[in-house]
Amino acid sequence: MRANPKVLIGFSEITILHLSIWQQCAVPGIHGAAWNPIQSGETSSKSFERAISSIEDTVVHSDESEPTARLTTSGKVRGALLGGNLDMIAAAAGWALPSLDGAILLIEDVEKGLGHIDRTLTRLIKSGCLAGIAGVAVGQFTKFAPSKGLTVIDVLRDRLGVLGVPILGGLPLGHGPDALAIPIGTEATLDADRKTLTITSAFV
Repeated sequence: MRANPKVLIGFSEITILHLSIWQQCAVPGIHGAAWNPIQSGETSSKSFERAISSIEDTVVHSDESEPTARLTTSGKVRGALLGGNLDMIAAAAGWALPSLDGAILLIEDVEKGLGHIDRTLTRLIKSGCLAGIAGVAVGQFTKFAPSKGLTVIDVLRDRLGVLGVPILGGLPLGHGPDALAIPIGTEATLDADRKTLTITSAFV
């Protein structure tokens, strides 16, 4: 992979491969697999075409209609954009998870219990895996049912709040409708005040 780099395309379970490749070779990839406009929608399809063909920066805007938009704080940071599916990030800890020191962590997930999300983030925080991260980019957390008066937003706010870093939510990245394909493992700028995530192309 180092001698002849290949750009891996995928998300969800593929998050582990993205992380492992970055850990071993620092080769970027594409987070997302939305290529069929009939199944995924034209917005997703066009973002995929752009991600695999453009050398221009990708700018992702926070969508106020996404529930995670309520997690946005303030601040601006720059670092390597790493992560993806939260469950897979936790599964990679200890063997395939690279150092996140100075990185912007991307998280998204789908259809888990609120207790599972709480335990997953707590484990990552307490184990030191998230020590030194520059910021958190929060994508779509879809198909989460409220429990005991709490929502997934309540759980995320409680756990992410202890990190003390800029958070940008509402990003259309993950398993939800019109999810975008973006470069992963490249330099990015998270601007929570302007509500944008600007990502360097995987082909620069």
